[in-house]
Amino acid sequence: MAVYAISDLHLSFIANKPMDIFGNNWKYHYKKIENNWNSKIDDDDYVLIAGDVSWGKNLEEAQKDLTFISNLKGKKIFICGNHDYWWGSTSMLNGMYKNMCFIRNSYVTYKDYAICGSRGWVCPNDSVYTPHDNKIYKRELHRVGLSLSEAVKDDYKKIILMLHFPPTNDKKDESGFTEIIKQYKIELVVYGHLHGSDYFNSSLQGEIDGTRYVLTSCDYLKFDPIHLID
Repeated sequence: MAVYAISDLHLSFIANKPMDIFGNNWKYHYKKIENNWNSKIDDDDYVLIAGDVSWGKNLEEAQKDLTFISNLKGKKIFICGNHDYWWGSTSMLNGMYKNMCFIRNSYVTYKDYAICGSRGWVCPNDSVYTPHDNKIYKRELHRVGLSLSEAVKDDYKKIILMLHFPPTNDKKDESGFTEIIKQYKIELVVYGHLHGSDYFNSSLQGEIDGTRYVLTSCDYLKFDPIHLID
């Protein structure tokens, strides 16, 4: 058993949203994901998917994309991204697929780890941050806190945190998310959202203050899930 991660799959088997308009590396990217995924991942492995799964505007439009992921090997753990408009009732989603789990204000377990998560949001003083973002930012901080507190209440000491948005602004300043990460002594943080070489280095990566930060956007990973832990 092992844990892998990849995010921002941006599938569109029904929704008309071809990703190769963002670069030739996205051409038939779902085939690259499928080949890389099934060549390294076994059915007892876990794959963390930190949001932006499908361009579908509703569950009906996203269903083919979700089924594609379900047919890949391993157990998949999802959080919601900013483009996942299809994500409605989390409890309903959790009843749809035996090998897929959807997290919101909760956690799942892997061995002695708790896997927590929420979407996150743009952080204050980011170049695109507006006053409108403040309410959502505070709400997401609360949701992350709920997920983490549930795991700690159940006596989990080793925690993996999934976010869709980076945990800092594009200047890599401290944020409410990094404060929570330090408070709970999070071992590993995975996040996505960033695309293109100009943005890949605009957030935390590597080990910082005892926490390992991993960017999992699929174009950054060359559409190949990254191994995290055994």
